[in-house]
Amino acid sequence: MSKADYKNPVPSKSQHALIVQQLGLKIVSGEIAENEKIPSELELCEEFQVSRPVFREAIRVLNAKGLTYSRPKIGTVVRPRDEWYMLDPDVLFWLIQSTPENEFFKTLSTVRKVLEPELAYIAASTATEQDIESIKTAYDGMEKARTVAEFIQPDIEFHLAIAKATHNDLLAYMSKMLVLPLQHSIQATSLRPNLQKHSLPRHKAIMTAIENKDPLSARHASLVQLEDAKMAYDLIKK
Repeated sequence: MSKADYKNPVPSKSQHALIVQQLGLKIVSGEIAENEKIPSELELCEEFQVSRPVFREAIRVLNAKGLTYSRPKIGTVVRPRDEWYMLDPDVLFWLIQSTPENEFFKTLSTVRKVLEPELAYIAASTATEQDIESIKTAYDGMEKARTVAEFIQPDIEFHLAIAKATHNDLLAYMSKMLVLPLQHSIQATSLRPNLQKHSLPRHKAIMTAIENKDPLSARHASLVQLEDAKMAYDLIKK
């Protein structure tokens, strides 16, 4: 990656963001290993051509994301992977960038299989009329979509509306934190032919079960939809 150009200095805010981005990606990708010290402040200030206050602010951000810790006379050290704040949007983005697509899709599919069927199950018991209208509005957006790009956002809104319908703030928050990887997953599986023909009936079954206050059917319909997404991904990647 190129160094800054002294003749065209980058604003300090952008310099700070650049350091966070580059070091964060190196850590998450494993280029800088767990429990390994990152290069010294002097080395990195020279590499990025920034002042020490700018560099130290970038390190504070990485520390706040659980990627590193700093100690006097030791420096900054990469934390073990199981201490990283995996739901941090930047950490998730770096994971997506640095993990092979099929491996990341498999990981995300497992998370979705644990989370989404139970969200649907709970929502079928707790959804208000307003919640159901929000789910229907998102579904209508999927139905009206004419391109993959138009399909993705209402698909995400559909899943977020179900999470919100659980009336559990923690579950709704967790779902929002997973929007970025979910977007990448939907982009991948939306490349198959006859997208709406395959996807819409699966989503409609979830919506109908929630509307009918049928938790078991909602859970089953969600599992079917996730299995369909996996099949779509496998088909595309053949």
